[in-house]
Amino acid sequence: MKLNEFDLEDFQRDSRKELIELANARMPFGKYEGKLLIELPENYLVWYQIKGFPKGKLGNHLAQMMEIKLNGLEKLIYPLVRK
Repeated sequence: MKLNEFDLEDFQRDSRKELIELANARMPFGKYEGKLLIELPENYLVWYQIKGFPKGKLGNHLAQMMEIKLNGLEKLIYPLVRK
């Protein structure tokens, strides 16, 4: 399947929106309640992976953040955090 120019623009816009949402997502409960997910310690994310990420958006965000941290890509996320 080949993407036309319109589909590609929609995909890029949606991807940017999702990345900004991820950068500004906060932990809703527990020891790190209120912290940005990018601020969570890597060992906490690894623990969650072993335990099993929660279902839904939070679980997806935690899994994505773990991959970002494991690959040393945090510097790409911090500029997207709203002050």
